[in-house]
Formats: sequence, C-alpha cells, structure tokens
Amino acid sequence: MELKISKNNDDVYLIELTGAMDLYTSNKLKDSVMKIIKNTVKRFIINLNDVDSVNSAGIGALVTVFSTLKKLNCPLVVIVPEGPVMQALEVTRLKGYFTIAGSLKEALSLASIKAQTWPERKVASESVNGLP
Repeated sequence: MELKISKNNDDVYLIELTGAMDLYTSNKLKDSVMKIIKNTVKRFIINLNDVDSVNSAGIGALVTVFSTLKKLNCPLVVIVPEGPVMQALEVTRLKGYFTIAGSLKEALSLASIKAQTWPERKVASESVNGLP
C-alpha cells in the first residue's frame, strides 16, 4: 500500500491510500495519523478509492483512527467506492460507524458540516512528512 498525505488551506488533512490494506500498511496508516494529530487539525479525510483489498488489520486500523480522532473532537470522513472495501465494511457491520462519502467533493462538504458541529482542537504545530 502506498500512503500519500496532503493538507489544504482549511486544515483538512487528506490521506490517500492505494493497494492492499494489510497488517504492515495498517500500522503505517495509524502511525501517520498519530504524527499528524500533533498539529492543529480540524478535519481528516481518508480516501480508499484506490484500495483494492482490506483485511481485518485494515478494518481495525480504520476503527482505531476513527476512535482516536473522535476523542480529540476531530471529524473523519472516509471515501469508499462500491467494491471490496465497502463490502468489508458491510460484512463487519461498520458501514454506519463511519461517515462515508463517494467522492472527494462530497467528503470535503461532509467534513465542513461536521467541523461546524465539533469544537476546534489546537495543539502545538509540528511538521509531518514535510507538511506544515
């Protein structure tokens, strides 16, 4: 799995994943999120459009990330297309657990709505993978 992180001007962090979500790559996702949350974070989007398979470790990583962000009052939107990842969320009955979008545009809209209803969280700024 490849993991790409970017941030827009509205403090929305976008994590784009490609390939398979397995034990190794799931740990990489969790570690990346833990580094990012040390910054001022208003919203997170995880894009799974290019993930072709996910196992229990991948599902567990998504749950861990969601739970961590929820405790910090930081909304998370997950972009999940129809396919194996959506099927895994449906089989595990976690589809309703996450805020799911079908596109980046929809995810940005949902993240903005959620951020208005959640209190903002500020912490000391620190660079992650070259991000401000």
